[in-house]
Amino acid sequence: MSAPPELPDVVERAFQVSRRAGYVSFCRNETGRLLATLAATREGTMAEFGTGCGVGTAWLRSGVRGEKAHIVTAELDPRLAGFAAEIFADDDHVEVLAADWSRLRDRGPYSLLFLDSGAPDEVGTDAIADLVEPGGIVVLDDFSPCELWPPITYGRVDVLRQDWLSDPRFTAVEVMVAPDAATIVATRR
Repeated sequence: MSAPPELPDVVERAFQVSRRAGYVSFCRNETGRLLATLAATREGTMAEFGTGCGVGTAWLRSGVRGEKAHIVTAELDPRLAGFAAEIFADDDHVEVLAADWSRLRDRGPYSLLFLDSGAPDEVGTDAIADLVEPGGIVVLDDFSPCELWPPITYGRVDVLRQDWLSDPRFTAVEVMVAPDAATIVATRR
């Protein structure tokens, strides 16, 4: 490939809003393209926990097909949630909440759920499993690739990654989206 593919319009708007907000922590394009691909296979309610300025949500939205999909996303920082809401102000398929992600617990089950890797008690399989419908997909990003088992990160067993890849409630795989970035994709059995 001589040049990267063009960005979908909604993703380009999200990057513009992020730059204006001075926010530089967002979903990588490689992960975003994976999200768009997975969203294209889904109906029902999708969610993102931790919106930032809406780049990940924009990638999800770029993949949505048809009228039966709805995306709800929660951002704890009201300022960032306000910026993200700008992107989707005229979009009936996306709802941005200025709230902790736990407010989304009663909005599921979700057909696709996107979240950053974080503390195992917050985004571990036990905290998330009941939020996803059977056949639903969970995507966790921000992992460094690891070829070892058990997975080791910073000299310690990566408990979060190990749990997601071995939980019997999910069929899961680690996907390298770039030489320095991996994502876990898990489907609820």
